[in-house]
Amino acid sequence: MEGFIPVLIIVGILILISLKQINQYERGVRFTMGKYSGIMEPGWKILIPIFQSFKKVDIRVKAVDVPDQKAITRDNVSVTVNAVIYYKVAFAEKAVIEVEDFYYAISQYAQTTMRNIVGSVTLDELLSKRDEIADRIKEIVDRETDEWGIQVNNVELKDVSLPESMERTIAKQAEAEREKRAVIINSEGELAAAENISKAAAILSRSDGALHLRTLQSINDMSSDQSNTVIFVTPVEVLKAFTSFKNQLTDKKEQIK
Repeated sequence: MEGFIPVLIIVGILILISLKQINQYERGVRFTMGKYSGIMEPGWKILIPIFQSFKKVDIRVKAVDVPDQKAITRDNVSVTVNAVIYYKVAFAEKAVIEVEDFYYAISQYAQTTMRNIVGSVTLDELLSKRDEIADRIKEIVDRETDEWGIQVNNVELKDVSLPESMERTIAKQAEAEREKRAVIINSEGELAAAENISKAAAILSRSDGALHLRTLQSINDMSSDQSNTVIFVTPVEVLKAFTSFKNQLTDKKEQIK
């Protein structure tokens, strides 16, 4: 019995050494005598010491900050661009077997792809179509990293930096565009006002006495303020209207006689 206790102790130690824990957000890539022999799911697993080994792989979504990359656009403008790539390990065995360090590899590949894409577009396209350019980067990186067992979920361009001289040029262009719009809006307003005045004048000219009534109304509006001094010059048309009115009265008197 006394000789059996050391054996139990040795067996217990071997079991403790062989017992491995895989967390819920991990997968274990098991190797038996150096060869891939399967995926270890979450939980406690037993490995045969010496003959078997394993490597844990985190399968959660990761965010890789792609550092600032200097590139030249298609219209020869120097820009600095950085981005963020969101990805996860879809096949743990490929991520371990096919590439040495998938985290470093995907960062380097994303930098190269981003420089190439920026070099194929103009500055205006880079500033106005950032989402489309990010989707193109995602598509290329996702396609090329399939062999590594990587799934790219999203790519976002964080910032696009321009030289100071180019920023001043763009600011001047934007200011000129705003002035242009202001001039156009002002001219359209004057045109609409002129058309309305022309229509009003045409309507007043077709109605006898309408123009004179409008004139008297304007005078009345101005005279409501006692501080105003109104100099009224009687238009010739008003005199003609009174003459016409006098002639009509004369004709009626003669008809009555």
